[in-house]
Amino acid sequence: MEEIAKNGTSPAYFYSAEEAITVGSDWLDTIWDNARTEIRLKKAKEGLLVIDEIQKINAWSECVKKNWDADTAAKFPLKLIILGSSRLLLQQGLSESLLGRFELLFMGHWSLPEMKAAFNFTPEQYVWFGGYPGAAALVSEEDRFKNYVVNSIIEPSLNRDIFMLEQINKPALLRQLFDLAVSYSAQILSYNKMLGQLADAGNTTTLARYTTLLDQAGLVAGLNQYSAKPLRVKLSSPKFLVHNTALFSAVQSETFEDGFIDSAKWGRHVESAVGAYLINQVNANPGAALYYWREKNTEVDFVLKWGKDLLALEVKSVPGKMNPENLVLFKKHFPAGKTLLVGESGLSYREFLTLPLGQIFKAL
Repeated sequence: MEEIAKNGTSPAYFYSAEEAITVGSDWLDTIWDNARTEIRLKKAKEGLLVIDEIQKINAWSECVKKNWDADTAAKFPLKLIILGSSRLLLQQGLSESLLGRFELLFMGHWSLPEMKAAFNFTPEQYVWFGGYPGAAALVSEEDRFKNYVVNSIIEPSLNRDIFMLEQINKPALLRQLFDLAVSYSAQILSYNKMLGQLADAGNTTTLARYTTLLDQAGLVAGLNQYSAKPLRVKLSSPKFLVHNTALFSAVQSETFEDGFIDSAKWGRHVESAVGAYLINQVNANPGAALYYWREKNTEVDFVLKWGKDLLALEVKSVPGKMNPENLVLFKKHFPAGKTLLVGESGLSYREFLTLPLGQIFKAL
């Protein structure tokens, strides 16, 4: 918008639903008409309308469709950018009303370079505290940090992004599943085992659906096992992975300083950070997908499908010699696949978290 203003030929208008007295579609019609009127008065060749927090406007997608189609029919040169923090609601509105009318730009969780530039985060701080900019100022007071993550991020995401938008017959079960999934981040847990740990768990189909909703809300993913057989992928046990490691740390009794004492637990934090980074990269690239791989007692932490390319990644954060036997076995099953060690003896996780995946694939 600043660049457009410097040019001076195309007016740009910004509105936020946070500032709207009423969040009904009438408000959206009004600001749209105002933008049209000013563009006509200025005799501009085109204009830009930006609307933030659009998910707070009731029936926003139908109203956008109506106005966009009217502009299209009239050949009115108004371009539109809509922003929203509720991924589930945005996806629902786009798929129901606006098919063929939009380009989706995914804005993921903040990366290590972004958190370093904005808040001077070290890689270790990023692994523990994650990429929520709103929580960054609280890392020196970890109790406040954890309270912020729980009350300002987790609770609104569950209550606003899931419970208000989806038919949840067992809300208590979904909360239990979320707690279990976060605490088991970077670990594989079968749905049958979960049925034994969760009260009123219903069946595996319900748990799988709730896992998908938690993933779509940007909270926790349940990775499938990679296989050349689609049915085996579908029936595999999920490997839980937080989208942001702040979620994992917020439910831990340990502090950042305590995190280094238990090397195995710190390894789970590092693996979660690497996995969260991969999830965000995959979500921004429609042709990519993320899995894990396991054959009997052999497991590979992550398998990344990037177009036609396949990459197996093993994460080891503890200093010492890394055992590549699992990657060797993966190569026997998938000869065309590439492999990468991420850890103290390979490419360090500190460096990996700063590299675009496209660059990594080119280097392999």
